[in-house]
Amino acid sequence: MGTSNGQIHPKQTLSLFDVIMIIVGIVIGSGIFKLPGMVAGNSASELIFMLTWLAGGIMSIIGALCYAELASTYPNAGGDYFFINRAFGRGMSFLFAWARMSVIQTGSIAFLGFFLGDYLSAIWPLGAYSSAVYAIITILLLTAINIRGIMMGKWAQNLFTGVIVIGLVTVIGIGILGTPSPAAVAERAPQSLPGLGLAMVFVLLAYGGWNESAYVSAELKDPAKNIVRSLIGGLSAVTLIYLLVNWSYLSILGLEGMAQSRNIAQDLVRATLGPRFVPLITFFIVFAVLSTMNATIISGARSNYALGRDFRIFGFLGKWKADAGTPVTALALQGAVAIVLVLIGMAISVETGFETMVAYTAPVFWFFFFLAGVSLLVLRKKDSGRARVFSVPLYPVTPIIFCLICLYMLQSSISYIFLLPNIGKFSGMGAILGICVLILGIPLYLIDRGISKK
Repeated sequence: MGTSNGQIHPKQTLSLFDVIMIIVGIVIGSGIFKLPGMVAGNSASELIFMLTWLAGGIMSIIGALCYAELASTYPNAGGDYFFINRAFGRGMSFLFAWARMSVIQTGSIAFLGFFLGDYLSAIWPLGAYSSAVYAIITILLLTAINIRGIMMGKWAQNLFTGVIVIGLVTVIGIGILGTPSPAAVAERAPQSLPGLGLAMVFVLLAYGGWNESAYVSAELKDPAKNIVRSLIGGLSAVTLIYLLVNWSYLSILGLEGMAQSRNIAQDLVRATLGPRFVPLITFFIVFAVLSTMNATIISGARSNYALGRDFRIFGFLGKWKADAGTPVTALALQGAVAIVLVLIGMAISVETGFETMVAYTAPVFWFFFFLAGVSLLVLRKKDSGRARVFSVPLYPVTPIIFCLICLYMLQSSISYIFLLPNIGKFSGMGAILGICVLILGIPLYLIDRGISKK
C-alpha cells in the first residue's frame, strides 16, 4: 500500500493480462449452465437469442467503464457501499447494506442452491423437496467451511474455479463434434412471449460479477491506458466464450429444445453422448455452482461485517474472529437467512424455486445498480476538484446510457417477471417479497438513528 496526504492507496502492481484474467475468472460462473434455456424460452428466434448475449456483453462493458472511474477515483474495499454513501449519505448506504444482507447476497445464495439442487435431483432425487434439500445441505456445508477460516474458504474456491473451465470446454466441444437432435431443426411453436426484457434479466445475471472486478482498477499498472483495455478485453473474452457455449446449445438442441429444458447442459450431453455421461457433466456443473456460491458467501459475509461495524443496530455482526480470519457471526446469520429463503421458495413452489429467488433479488439489485450509476454523475459535481486516474469516455453520455439500462432492467424485473408462462404467479410473489424486505430497512434505519443519538 502507498500513502499520500495521510491516505492509504493500493499499489499499482497488476499487469494488463492479470486484470483481464481476473475479470474473466470472476464473471464466468455457473449461470452459463442454467440460464440459456430461460433466455431461449423468451426469445422469438435464434438470431434474437444470440443477439441478447452479444447485447449483454456490450451493456456490461458500458457499466464496467462507469465503475472503473468510481473504483479508481475512490479506491475503497466497500465498493458500491462506499460510492452510494459518499453520493447519497448514510441513510441510503444503510439500505444498500441491508439489501445485500437480506436480499441480494442471500437471495443469490438461495437461487444458486436451487440451481445445484435441480441438477443433482435429475440424477439422484431425494423426494418431493429434493432441490430444496440439496440447497440447504450445500449452504450449511459451505458456511461451515468458511467459518473454519479464510484459508479453507480460499482453498475451496481455487478447487471449484478450476473445474468450470473443463465444463465449458466440454460443452463447446460437443457443439463442434455432436449431431443435432430433432428439436434443433424443428420449427418453434407460436407462443406468447414476455418480451426482450425478461430474456435480458437472465442474460445479465449470467454476466454478473464485473462490478466486483472493476475494484482492482486502482491496482493496475498505467491505469490511464490499461483500465479501458482490461475491461473491454476481459468482457470481450467473456462475451466470446458465452457466444460459443450458446452456439453449442443451439446447434444441438435448437431454440425449442433449449426453451423446454430445465437443466440444459445435462440435456445437451444426453442428446449427444448418451445418458451414461450425464453424471460427468453434472459433476462439472456442481463444482461451478459451488464456486459461485462460495465466492458469494465470502463477499456477502464481509459486507455484513461492515454493516455491523458502521451501524449500531447490527453491531453484533461487526465481530471478527482473528485466528480464523473470518466474520463468524456475519457468516452464520447469512447462512441462516439464505436457508430461510430456500424454505420460502420451497413453500411457494419447489419446482420453480430458482426462478422465484431470481425474482426476489432482481428488482432490488437493479435499483442499487442504478443508484451506483447516478452516483458517478453526482460525485463528478460534488468532488469536481478531485483527481481522476481514469475518466469514463464520452461523459456524461456513457453513465446516462448505463443508468437507462439499469432503469430498463429494473422495470423488466418487476413487470415481466409476472408474465412468466406457467410460473408467473410464483415469481411475482418472490419479486414482491424482495421489495417488501427492502422497504423494511427504512424503519430499521430510523431505529438505528435513535440508538446512535442516545
